[in-house]
Amino acid sequence: MRLGFSIGTLGPAAADHGAQLALVREAERLGYDSVWASEGYGVDPATTLAWLAAGTERINLGSGVLQVSGRTAISAAMAATTVDRVSGGRFLLGLGASGPQVSEGWHGRRYERPLAHLRDYVAVVRAALEGRPVEHDGPEIVLPLPESRGKALSMTVSPVRRPLPVHLAAMGPKAVALAGEIADGWLPIHFPPEHLAEMTEHLRAGAARTGRDASRVEISPMVMAMVDDDADYARDLVRPMLALYLGGMGTRGVNFYNRLAHRLGFGPAAARVQDAYFDGDLGEAMEEVPDALVDALTVCGTPAQVRERLGAYRKAGATRLIVGLNAPTVDDRAEQLGWLAELNA
Repeated sequence: MRLGFSIGTLGPAAADHGAQLALVREAERLGYDSVWASEGYGVDPATTLAWLAAGTERINLGSGVLQVSGRTAISAAMAATTVDRVSGGRFLLGLGASGPQVSEGWHGRRYERPLAHLRDYVAVVRAALEGRPVEHDGPEIVLPLPESRGKALSMTVSPVRRPLPVHLAAMGPKAVALAGEIADGWLPIHFPPEHLAEMTEHLRAGAARTGRDASRVEISPMVMAMVDDDADYARDLVRPMLALYLGGMGTRGVNFYNRLAHRLGFGPAAARVQDAYFDGDLGEAMEEVPDALVDALTVCGTPAQVRERLGAYRKAGATRLIVGLNAPTVDDRAEQLGWLAELNA
């Protein structure tokens, strides 16, 4: 199981691009397979990855993830091609449908039939990346527009890596099955190893429907990680970010991370976290995240506990584990990168 590093959008690593690059170079030195940049309210991952491409040599550069409501499929293909070219063929295109808060509240696109939209989106992206004239007649995307003055166009440049890998963020059974049908990789977020193994059955079922070999689909869980001799201290450092995901990453009715906690048996705690968050009390939201939920959704604890957890992900079928860090300083994060590389060896 390889390691990836999620630089995220928050914290000291995002505040200073020089520090961010230093961390990515350290991950590259330690043998990390990839670095992943996420999309937030103001941070564009493609731009970030192009910046990182100039300062690195070997590490793969993944978008984790581009939200499909925020740009057309053609725009995503052009961004992917550009970063892949400037990096010498190191780009991994991670895509996700996100939810109604981002789609409707931020990008102004109705969150309707997200999986049908994602299926059409990937088909258009692949056609563009392959250099074919882009013609698509789907339920969600039609190109060129019918009865218009537009005609089918093709890309004037090509990515270095062909085919360029497409990874899908997916959490529910239907979304995971879609990843098995059409994607080169699956990005589950905050999945415990046991849940990962269970949901992989949906990935295999999706692949079987289209005659694909499920073993060729990379499985790259994205989790928060913290190693410390004091397990309680480690939990406390990741608890604020968990509270944000469970409470604020979505609307009260549609929060996929909160739903995941419910599916894992933490429904009452997840509901209390969300209530506190929407009441504006982040401190209480953090207090409502129990230790057991932290342990379920993260790779967190003493070195022995983390080594065991990494082994559990490996056994569950993860081909790459993408770790996000919440240590307080850049130096602390660099130390965590080293710890995790050693414990995964």
